Amino acid sequence: MKKHNFYAGPSILPQYTIEKSIEGIKEFAGTGLSILEISHRSKEFVACMNDTIGLFRELLDIPAGYQVLFLGGGASLQFAMVPMNLMNTKSAYLNTGEWAGKALKEAKNFGEAVEVASSKEKLFNYIPKNYTVPQDADYFHITTNNTIYGTEIKKDMDVSIPLVADMSSDIFSRPVDVSKYALIYGGAQKNLAPAGVTFVIVREDVLGKVSRPLPSMLDYRVHIKGESMFNTPPVFAVFAAQQTLLWLKGLGGVEAIQKKNIEKAALLYDEIDRNRLFVPTIPDPEDRSLMNICFVMSENYKELEKPFADFAKTKGILGIEGHRSVGGFRASTYNALPKESVEALVSAMKEFESKN
Repeated sequence: MKKHNFYAGPSILPQYTIEKSIEGIKEFAGTGLSILEISHRSKEFVACMNDTIGLFRELLDIPAGYQVLFLGGGASLQFAMVPMNLMNTKSAYLNTGEWAGKALKEAKNFGEAVEVASSKEKLFNYIPKNYTVPQDADYFHITTNNTIYGTEIKKDMDVSIPLVADMSSDIFSRPVDVSKYALIYGGAQKNLAPAGVTFVIVREDVLGKVSRPLPSMLDYRVHIKGESMFNTPPVFAVFAAQQTLLWLKGLGGVEAIQKKNIEKAALLYDEIDRNRLFVPTIPDPEDRSLMNICFVMSENYKELEKPFADFAKTKGILGIEGHRSVGGFRASTYNALPKESVEALVSAMKEFESKN
């Protein structure tokens, strides 16, 4: 039976990436060695690193003046690195969910961190609007996609202070005007690579302005100078990211994948809205995530939640259980998920409705 992988992260990768990674594990770039044992200083891996950076620049159309870094520690370490490197006295945060809240918490260790708006009072089921960004803040931080609750900021904002974005779960899912951001970061384990590598896209002119001393490992300038090799980078994860980006380029780039993502999401949201057993958790279609589609059983059918989860598994549908903190269901429809898998889930929802 075919398996349909809706896990939120680590999550589905393109079959191309998996097959090329297997080849690389057996032998990398004609070296006679595995990618798992190659030196990160070897000319073959340096070429891989440079090509991966080049693909980032090409696919996201990154302007001059920006650097692309591959680091460890996940997005969670960036919650601290961003304020450590960018905040002198004050920062501003939009609180749209669990991870945005954690980023805000870390920022408070380095100065005044202001929550400009929050949707917490409605269990983060919408993106706040009509708030004011303080002009005296050193930067404004957003989390573009809310993996737990299922909201997404789908347009690049215009703000007059440096804009920082956690794009862990929607990077490469749509075109991004990088020039509107001072810094973009994210863990790779959603849309890019296996867990273990974190990407950072940073505009160099925002660095070097804080007065605090910075540990070398937590200073973006050190990693820029070291070309992401100040210490040993996550070699295999970078190699896998390269394969994913080659796959994406072959499909036609982010514009092409965006069309596929919109089509997949519309298919599933339409069924959730139609099916009497289910209710979407995000009422406003404008705020609904294209990457993490969240829904629950309708009030009259709450007792069918576990039976539906069990039924879905009999159809090869895996990973649709909601985050442990909220329950319900979450179907993660990242770039690598084929439309066929969404069709399988929709078919299962229709069949379960007919049986109940």
